[in-house]
Amino acid sequence: MTDIARLKDKFLKELKKEKSPEKRRKICKKYIEEELSSVFCSLKDLSSKERAKVGEKANEFRKFVLEQMSSAKGEAKEEKEWIDITLPGEEPELGSSHPLTKLQLRCKDIFLRMGFISVEGPELENEWYNFDALNFAKDHPVREMQDTLFVKQEKRSALPSEKKLLMRTHTSPVQVRYMEKRRPPFRIIVPGRVFRNEATDSSHEINFYQLEGLMVGEGVSVANFKAVISFFFRELFKSDVDIRLRPSFFPFTEPSFEVDVSCSLCGKKGCSVCGKTGWLEVMGAGMVHPNVLESAKVDPEKFNGFAFGLGLDRIAIIEHKVSDIRLFYSGDLRFLKQF
Repeated sequence: MTDIARLKDKFLKELKKEKSPEKRRKICKKYIEEELSSVFCSLKDLSSKERAKVGEKANEFRKFVLEQMSSAKGEAKEEKEWIDITLPGEEPELGSSHPLTKLQLRCKDIFLRMGFISVEGPELENEWYNFDALNFAKDHPVREMQDTLFVKQEKRSALPSEKKLLMRTHTSPVQVRYMEKRRPPFRIIVPGRVFRNEATDSSHEINFYQLEGLMVGEGVSVANFKAVISFFFRELFKSDVDIRLRPSFFPFTEPSFEVDVSCSLCGKKGCSVCGKTGWLEVMGAGMVHPNVLESAKVDPEKFNGFAFGLGLDRIAIIEHKVSDIRLFYSGDLRFLKQF
């Protein structure tokens, strides 16, 4: 009968002589595959009482050998993957917000301080909210495929306008969606992405960002609008800027105007950014058309208000003196890391 205690003693002596984890692991493997295999094979020649006794001790020894083998393997791995902890660590590269996101958050913060709330709407819109409810004529050119990205549907031309789907061309549809469910007075801004069927170049993209504004109540005037945007642009550009309103036309406002701000880079003296005029065109705006209020089930006899649309990409181009709008959407980290 094999003496397991003597076998274990022999194993420990051999193990003690070796310092290399790899060699100790080989000794363990030898005892499992040779010595212990021999012990288990000899059990058939023993009586049932002796078989139980020797088998129990052999299993205990086998477990001990496996533990030593696992320990040696771990040591070998540590030895192989040794790391000098005194070396300076590699600093992980951190991400950051996109410049357009940063600008959007700054704009939201300014309007929130003036009592506006920020709301959102769907980017996939229907023709009713995008055009009809905003007083666009049925034959208005922007409805055509040249300017609008309609979503392909079977027999699209036969569908009613509330079911014709398109990628919204402006954030203005949210005006009507919001007014339908709430009673004035209210002040909202609508930041978001819009889409146009554009030929891309340095100043045009197929998608860009707008910030819509709407204030509706009793007795709201152009003077209220000018006070709001004057404060906004002073806070945004961190300088005293002048505001200029020029007559314009938009189907959803009456009267309508283009809004210019004095060029903060040259102080209205004229530079390459403002085209030597001293003024920068930054938004379209006007008093909400009565037809739009009626579409949203708001009484135009009792309530009125103003609306405006600000192109965030244009503001970012002015602020950072960027020559090509496409750089904001290129994903080029060399460009984005500058902000």
